[in-house]
Amino acid sequence: VQLVESGGGLVQPGGSLRLSCAASGFTFSSYAMSWYRQAPGKERELVATITSAGGSTNYADSVKGRFTISRDNAKNTMYLQMNSLKPEDTAVYYCNAVIWYYDYWGQGTQVTVSS
Repeated sequence: VQLVESGGGLVQPGGSLRLSCAASGFTFSSYAMSWYRQAPGKERELVATITSAGGSTNYADSVKGRFTISRDNAKNTMYLQMNSLKPEDTAVYYCNAVIWYYDYWGQGTQVTVSS
């Protein structure tokens, strides 16, 4: 199993970024997927989850209405569109898959929201 995030960077408050997670080594379309984030000095927190076919999504209250999780099962890729970014969104963002009760993680991508 391999999960590779990309798309992070430095953005001003109010700006947008789109993160991608390229998955391989498992049947991507069979599993729900999630985005997590971890800010300095804080615990890793769940940002959003999407079901295997993409028909249902859930978001943390802190990002609801600003972030959109999606997936393209033909491309084995998950996305996180982040709009109206705030300084408190600054964190390392991780892609996650739970396969046979085991957590798989990507290496993370840094998102910094600052003027």
